[in-house]
Amino acid sequence: MTPLRARMIEDMVSAGLAQSTQTLYIRAVYGLAACYRRSPEEPSEAEVRNYLLGLRERGVALGTFRPYHGGIKFLYSHTLDRHPSTSACPRFSRMPRPAPSSAM
Repeated sequence: MTPLRARMIEDMVSAGLAQSTQTLYIRAVYGLAACYRRSPEEPSEAEVRNYLLGLRERGVALGTFRPYHGGIKFLYSHTLDRHPSTSACPRFSRMPRPAPSSAM
């Protein structure tokens, strides 16, 4: 286990997060690290934003996106004590619906 992961787990335990939430947050940070093939503390705000936008563009369900957003936000704001700008971690309420087709 990397020191960053151990520190994040300690922070999540001290914050009182449930084990299932901790698992989802770790998976989210792992996905970010795997995407850029480097430590999750290295990507810039723009890269984090592009990663999250890419998830939505690929059609990831809102129920999957929210824990990824929360996990990455937790990593940067609590564990790394780097407070990303609001635009670095975009929020989405739901996927836009396709325009109704007029097949008359």
